[in-house]
Amino acid sequence: MTIPQAQRQCIDLHCHSTASDGALPPRELVARAAEQGVTHLALTDHDTLAGVDEARLAAADHGLSLINGIELSCVWHKQTIHVVGLDMRDEDVAFAGHVAQQQQNRWQRASAIADKLIRHVTDCGPDILEQATAHAGGEVPGRPHFAQALVAQGAVKDNNQAFRRYLGTGKPGDVKAFWPELEEVVQWITAAGGIAVLAHPRKYKLTATRLRKLVTDFMEAGGTAIEVITSGQSSGDTGFLAELCRRHSLLASQGSDFHFPGASWCELGRIPALPEGLTPVWEHFRSPVGR
Repeated sequence: MTIPQAQRQCIDLHCHSTASDGALPPRELVARAAEQGVTHLALTDHDTLAGVDEARLAAADHGLSLINGIELSCVWHKQTIHVVGLDMRDEDVAFAGHVAQQQQNRWQRASAIADKLIRHVTDCGPDILEQATAHAGGEVPGRPHFAQALVAQGAVKDNNQAFRRYLGTGKPGDVKAFWPELEEVVQWITAAGGIAVLAHPRKYKLTATRLRKLVTDFMEAGGTAIEVITSGQSSGDTGFLAELCRRHSLLASQGSDFHFPGASWCELGRIPALPEGLTPVWEHFRSPVGR
């Protein structure tokens, strides 16, 4: 359905709060989204639903529609892949249990990262896990929080140096060994009545052939959508992903992948229009948007 320009919705289906690795608490994130003109938002924190209740209350205050969301970590051929789950049933007991297991996986991963940093970073203190957890507001710390802790300890001069030396891809703190397989997390989402979306496919730096294989395996597992629009993506990548959607009759999703204010390239709601000829994922929500 074509929505008249005056009524056009602003839909952002990928963002993060302090419940995972974002900079804003859920309530502040929703307020910022409303200021940016977002009408429909999915909070998709990494492997947690901890921020959803607060976000839902804030969404009601700001007249914004909140869609249930999460970004789940998994493994495909030994590579970490992210799958966004959208529009799952509220309080699905089985799904909540799977998310709780993901949180345990994240704590194990955080402990492994801390152990590796203590062994490999000369000025890293034995309390690095506690400091990173404090930077995460008491939630499971991710690599950005460990970077902040390394800066605070004087082991590196800034977050960029922390990632370049110790936390980036292939560095000692790049731990990926605690995630379930792709097929498993897709099944969690679909069993909870949600739609599984392959998140930011071009960020995995796969060749075109490998990416097509990933999409095929994702579909065989029950995935039905890919993120065609995400922040910082070239028009060529968008065109490639749009063509994958058309070829495989996949639904198309979009999201800013917002983490923190001040980065104009990943601001809430600042999302180009989906290419023509694609079916938006939100038309298949249990309460479809724009109908």
